[in-house]
Amino acid sequence: MTVSQMLNSVAVLFFCVCRVSSLDTFIAAVYEHAVILPDASPMPVSPEEALAVMNRNLDLLEGAVTSASKQGAHIIVTPEDGIYGFNFTRESIYPYLEDIPDPQVNWIPCNNPDRFGRTPVQQRLSCLAKDNSIYIVANIGDKKSCNSSDPQCPLDGRYQYNTDVVFDSKGKLVARYHKQNLFLNEDQFNAPKEPEVVTFNTTFGKFGIFTCFDILFHDPAVTLVRDSRVDTILFPTAWMNVLPHLSAIEFHSAWAMGMKVNFLASNLHYPLKKMTGSGIYAPDSPRAFHYDMKTEKGKLLLAQLDSHPQPTPVVNWTSYASGVKAHSMGNQEFTGIVFFDEFSFLELKGIGGNYTVCQRDLCCHLSYKMSEKRSDEVYALGAFDGLHTVEGSYYLQICTLLKCKTTDLHTCGDSVETASTRFEMFSLSGTFGTQYVFPEVLLSEIQLAPGEFQVSSDGRLFSLKPTSGPVLTVTLFGRLYEKDSAPNALSDLTTQALRLNPKTEAWKSK
Repeated sequence: MTVSQMLNSVAVLFFCVCRVSSLDTFIAAVYEHAVILPDASPMPVSPEEALAVMNRNLDLLEGAVTSASKQGAHIIVTPEDGIYGFNFTRESIYPYLEDIPDPQVNWIPCNNPDRFGRTPVQQRLSCLAKDNSIYIVANIGDKKSCNSSDPQCPLDGRYQYNTDVVFDSKGKLVARYHKQNLFLNEDQFNAPKEPEVVTFNTTFGKFGIFTCFDILFHDPAVTLVRDSRVDTILFPTAWMNVLPHLSAIEFHSAWAMGMKVNFLASNLHYPLKKMTGSGIYAPDSPRAFHYDMKTEKGKLLLAQLDSHPQPTPVVNWTSYASGVKAHSMGNQEFTGIVFFDEFSFLELKGIGGNYTVCQRDLCCHLSYKMSEKRSDEVYALGAFDGLHTVEGSYYLQICTLLKCKTTDLHTCGDSVETASTRFEMFSLSGTFGTQYVFPEVLLSEIQLAPGEFQVSSDGRLFSLKPTSGPVLTVTLFGRLYEKDSAPNALSDLTTQALRLNPKTEAWKSK
């Protein structure tokens, strides 16, 4: 055999091995975990007491991991704060933290637990992954010492990070991500100096990871999809639901569809703080989801996903809407507050029709037909084009069809969970100034509508069939990242919203 023939044989063998070792589909698991919280104390507990709390949560997570593995799952995602809970100060969180090294160190904690000091949580997660031959995604706290040579070093001489870790099926640490966009009550943690874009490759696709509040911002979330070209996003979260547009299953499934990626969202289960809502979402439709405000039990979800989601046509979000001739509605517009933002609304007065409502540069167009026009329910078409400034600062363009809480128009935009009106059809579009638009359809009792709607290449969100349940909202949720301002800035609009609707609860998701 010549050298050339030998090289050709090696190349063919390599290609065959790669084809055999790669998977077209995989089984994903997410676990909504009913977290066990430590006793409330402003003072730090001992490392032994902290580990005892973490082990109680890890015992529950172990049951979910074992069950997922037995059902053939390749990877499982667990929630943000799932191992130690929440409501910490910077000092009281410290006993729960471990030094988490850069994955480039090539470390299997199960085999060598003392290599980087005391790391019992990483050791247990590593052994769980190894013993069950499954990838495990978990959220823990990282600590990194610093000194005066670093001008940004905190006064206590250490950085503390809200951290996601991934262990592969052999127990090796393959990813570490420090949360960039901390929520307002996360004073116990530091943000990294620059956003971290964390990816890793498997035989079932390329994965990226970020945490909770990160989803509302460009970095690292959009960068992972646009530049790193990941197939699947891993998303540990501690998300408090806010209706009508930011309930967990509603927004996370919409993000998967808008960004055209798989999305594995694992939420805490803590109904007292409105924390529930986990799911396994493909770009075209949810594969599994869970929402439960009635029990205190955790929930394991499993579903099959394509390892490499098929490309779909690029959506021009303003194409259709820019060609619609708006019908004059006289002086029938009214304003309403949706999570502190002042929307322009029009009441839907007939069983069907065509409506247009505009605010600033955004015009929203709706065609619809209800199954019946009830006298005890009011629906409205709303538009918002502006900077949201409560609990974070981010620029939104939103077109929404929503049910008002009562027949009083002043309640349009209030949180509502049940409805009685089904729609025979709907088509919603808008003159968006962004390519980042997330399509939401939410039904009564906080249920999704898999396979019941579609987005066209010209930017219409339209029904494929009559809705299977009464409608709470049909929404196009747009983000103009380039118009975001400094975090936590307050505008006149927010002040007005607070004055007009002081009973509105601020969103406390993270």
